[in-house]
Amino acid sequence: MTQNPNLAALSNAGVSVWLDDLSRQRLQTGNLTELIDTRSVVGVTTNPSIFQAALTTGDAYDAQISELAGRGADVDATIRTVTTDDVRNACDLLTPVYQRSGGADGRVSIEVDPRLANDTDKTVLQAIELWKIVDRPNLMIKIPATLAGLPAITAVIAEGISVNVTLIFSVQRHRAVMDAYLAGLEAARAAGHDLARIFSVASFFVSRVDTEIDARLQRLGGETALGLRGQAGVANARLAYGAYREVFEGGARFAALAADGAQLQRPLWASTGVKNPDYPDTLYVTELVAANTVNTLPEQTLQAVADHGEIRGDTVTGTEAEAAAVFEALTAAGIDLPEVFALLETEGVAKFEKAWEELIGAVAGQLDQKR
Repeated sequence: MTQNPNLAALSNAGVSVWLDDLSRQRLQTGNLTELIDTRSVVGVTTNPSIFQAALTTGDAYDAQISELAGRGADVDATIRTVTTDDVRNACDLLTPVYQRSGGADGRVSIEVDPRLANDTDKTVLQAIELWKIVDRPNLMIKIPATLAGLPAITAVIAEGISVNVTLIFSVQRHRAVMDAYLAGLEAARAAGHDLARIFSVASFFVSRVDTEIDARLQRLGGETALGLRGQAGVANARLAYGAYREVFEGGARFAALAADGAQLQRPLWASTGVKNPDYPDTLYVTELVAANTVNTLPEQTLQAVADHGEIRGDTVTGTEAEAAAVFEALTAAGIDLPEVFALLETEGVAKFEKAWEELIGAVAGQLDQKR
């Protein structure tokens, strides 16, 4: 199969293309295989919203849910079984990619229950449980970058488990995430784990930053404020990449770990579907091209890049001063950036909790019908 040239160019520029979606239908119809073969997809991410959509659309899960209902499985056990089966099958499908990439790609991510986002100990226990249930080396456990999530990240990495850190909105929190990863690697080394087998990505959310800040700029009004719309998300991500380079390309702490086989914690651009129709629909892809990054794309954005995405090489390195100037201008215009980032984190957790509660309700209804 021939890879789409735009997405192949993106991959050649150092960006790993991961699909931000998974469903049994994608697995059964061969759709995911096709995207791997023709759209340079080398990984898959999931979240509670994705599973909620998958399990409440169509009939792909009916037979398994009927079987589980017959065995007396409760709602939590049913959701856990169904979702981990999909993730395990996706891991198997991506195993050749995992092997070819030396473990960097071919990854599938599954998230801990979002209701545990503020409970460190339960997050750690469920991360270990999910790792054991799926039982595939190319799995990643998604842990939110809440204050309670940070020590959980360290503890799970220390167990030798690969982690996708999600819901990062600010560079300050990104730095705390990188620190948590390094602390985890140090603990893993002390425990005798092979550092070369532990991988991590730091999922930095992009479009949601623009959505919130643009709304505030609109309310402020005036030529200066309105002229800043659509710039915050990309600037924020570019500053995050600068922080990543500082820690992993020039930092003594990581260098000591790398000598023992430790892997980079790559920045991952998440929430890359453009929400504002006034902006190019490939904005958060073409403007965030840099080596050692991941971009996790919803299929609509993936196909937009395939159709008309213009990959111009590295669009991030060397842009830190420009990005910092955007933030200075936003602050001068009256945008309280720390408050924005705190709100986005709270809302992000709440959205995933809501999707999970809706999933629980839907599966409970399906189980009742089949009993």
